[in-house]
Formats: sequence, C-alpha cells, structure tokens
Amino acid sequence: MARKFTSKTLVLATHNQGKVDEMVALFAPYGVEVLSAGAFGLVAPEETESSFVGNARIKAHAVAAATGLPALADDSGICVDALGGAPGVYTADWAETPNGRDFLLAMKKTWDLVQKKAGANAPRSAQFCCTLVLAWPDGHDEAFEGRVEGDLVWPLRGDLGHGYDPMFQPKGHFMTFAEMDPAQKNAISHRAEAFRLLSESCFT
Repeated sequence: MARKFTSKTLVLATHNQGKVDEMVALFAPYGVEVLSAGAFGLVAPEETESSFVGNARIKAHAVAAATGLPALADDSGICVDALGGAPGVYTADWAETPNGRDFLLAMKKTWDLVQKKAGANAPRSAQFCCTLVLAWPDGHDEAFEGRVEGDLVWPLRGDLGHGYDPMFQPKGHFMTFAEMDPAQKNAISHRAEAFRLLSESCFT
C-alpha cells in the first residue's frame, strides 16, 4: 500500500514555472502549501538516468534531502513514434541552446526529422509521458506514470501552455494543448493522469 502524505508542505523539484503553476492548481483542493526548489535556491541535480522514473527519482530525493520536506518531481517528455520514441527523456535537451532553452527550435527539429525519416505520409502519432515521484526525507518514494496519446501538428497552433504544447493535439480533441485553457488541459494531460494516480494513492 502506498504511503499517505500527511505533511502540510510539499516542495516541487523543478525550476519550471509552467510546471509549478500546473501543480499549484492540481494541489489546490488538498490544502497543501506548494513551494518550488527555486524558492530554496537549490541547484538542479544532473539527470543521468535513461528513463523518466529514474530522472524523477534523482530530482525528488535531492530536494527532499536538501529541504527536509517531502518533495515531488516529475520527468516528462514527448515520445514520437516515427522517431522510435525520441526525444523522450531528452525532450528538454533538444531545446537547449547556448542562450537557454528554445522549444520553438526543438519543435522545428522534431518536425523536420519526422519529415526526413518518414516522409509526408508518415504517421504523426506521439505520446506525452509524465512520471511523478513523491519522495520523503527518509528515502521512501512512490512513483506514478501518466500518458496521453495524440498527434503532431504543423504549423504550430496556440500560445498557451509550455514546451511542445503548440504541436501536440491529443486524441479526440480538435485543439492543441497550447490552444486549450489551463483548466481544460489539466483535466486530460499526461501530468493530470499521473497526478490522479498519485492523489488516489497518497492523498485520499
């Protein structure tokens, strides 16, 4: 049985404000104070694993150990079928430039590779994947995985959301994640699915 969360404060092991905003909204019903690793001046640890759960564990345990508080980390990315699941855990790396992350550049790279590899009639199917790891200062953790199926679109559509949201249209919907208002996206996203499993196991 999963360990229940009994603290009043949770630290998010991220410096990504978009993820912080999503999680604050998701945790609102539980009366949990949500802080970010940035509020503690923590430096993000090196992510050396080749899986979402491995990298999430590194981040969650580093923050829990540094703060003495339970910490929640996510590792997420987009997995493109025509690219054999890439960029996957390296989604953020594809956006890295000498001047910081540029997801417009990453999305263009992804689309160009799909076109080159699979041609104009290639399937555009992809999955957004998210693994959440909740870690306690004593070293215990619980892990939960969520995913949402969809298709890549080009040209990009929408200016909401973050990361690859403008090029991902979830199955059964006519808008990309970047065209949806936050509440609509949060109801169906990969992070929302992982959070649902987390909340059912550790918060209810």
